[in-house]
Amino acid sequence: MSSSFGHLFRISTFGESHGGGVGVVIDGCPPGISVNESVIQLELDRRRPGQSEIVTPRKEADTAEILSGLHDGVTLGTPIAIVVKNTDQRPNAYDEMAVKYRPSHADYTYDAKYGLRAPSGGGRASARETIGRVAAAAVAKKVLDALHPGIEVLAWVKSIHDLNATVDPETVSFETIEGNIVRTGDPAMVEPMIERIKQVRGEGNSVGGVVECVIRNCPPGLGEPVFDKLEAELARAMLSLPATKGFEIGSGFAGTLLTGSQHNDPFRMIDGKVRTTSNRSGGIQGGISNGENIVFRVAFKPTATIMSSQETVTSSGENTDLAGRGRHDACVLPRAVPMVEAMATLVVCDHFLRQRAQCGGILRP
Repeated sequence: MSSSFGHLFRISTFGESHGGGVGVVIDGCPPGISVNESVIQLELDRRRPGQSEIVTPRKEADTAEILSGLHDGVTLGTPIAIVVKNTDQRPNAYDEMAVKYRPSHADYTYDAKYGLRAPSGGGRASARETIGRVAAAAVAKKVLDALHPGIEVLAWVKSIHDLNATVDPETVSFETIEGNIVRTGDPAMVEPMIERIKQVRGEGNSVGGVVECVIRNCPPGLGEPVFDKLEAELARAMLSLPATKGFEIGSGFAGTLLTGSQHNDPFRMIDGKVRTTSNRSGGIQGGISNGENIVFRVAFKPTATIMSSQETVTSSGENTDLAGRGRHDACVLPRAVPMVEAMATLVVCDHFLRQRAQCGGILRP
C-alpha cells in the first residue's frame, strides 16, 4: 500500500521515528546474491544522524540486523527483513508539538487524514523512515553488481540556499563527494556551504537546496512506455522522500527556453554503439533509457522544524505560537545525498528485473 515501492524488486518500510525501531521487508530479490550486514551498514552510516557538526546531533548507531532471507551470506529468493533499533529517543522534546501543529510539517495533515498521529519526531513523516530505503538499496546494488556490473549511482549537493556548486556529472567521483561533510562535488564550495548552515542554525532557522544525481553505465532499454516511464518512476521515487518539492531531468525547466534544433540530441555511431553527441534528454527518451548518463536534480525545501517562534494553531483550533525543540537538521541536504542514491538504485534495479522478465534480458551493449 502506501508504504510499499517497486514492482518486481518490492520494498515495504515500517516504523516510527521514536518507536522501537525502523526497517524494511524486501520481496522479489533474486536468489544467490552475496549480501551481508557490513554492506548495508556502509550505506546506513552515510545517512545516520550525528555524523558531523552540521547535521542533527541525535546519537544513533543505526546498526542493521538482517532477520530473514539469507543463508550463509547469500540471498534465498525469499523476503529479506532488515531492522534498525531506535536507541536515542527523546519523546518529551515533542510534548508541546503534540498539541501544536508545526508550520509546513505533516502534523496537521496526518491529523486530518487519520484523526491521530505519532507526534514524537514526526512518526512516519520523519526522515528516519528512509533507513529502510537505504538498507534495501544496498541489497539492490548487490543485485545490479551481480547481474549487470558497472552501473554507478552518484549524488551530490548541487546547491544550498543561494550557494551553487559547479560539478561535472561525467567526472565527479565518490571520493570527492564523501571527502567533505557537505557532500558537494565542488571543493571550492565546501567551506561557504558549511558556514551558511552554521549561520542559519545559529539563527534558529533552516535552509534548503538541490541534490543532483547521475546514473552512469545504465544500459539502453530500461523503462516502460506511457505510465511507467523511467523518468516518471524516478520522479515518483524522489518526491516520496521527505522535504522534496521539485524534480527535473536533463535540461529540465531550462529546456523550455530552447528551440527543437537547439534541444535535440543528435545520434552518431561511436565505437560501434548508438550514442548521442549531447545529453539534454538526461539519458532517457520516450520514457526508456538510451545508454547515456541519466542526470536529474531534486529540490529539498528548508527543514520545517525550526527553533524560532512561528504562528500556528493547536489541535483544538486555537491560535498560538510555537518554537521547535529537539534535535533537527538545519539543512537536510548532506544526509539527503545517500537517500537520493538509494531511491535511484531501487528504481534501476526494479526496471532491470522487469526488462529481464519481459524481454529475456535482451539489452543493447
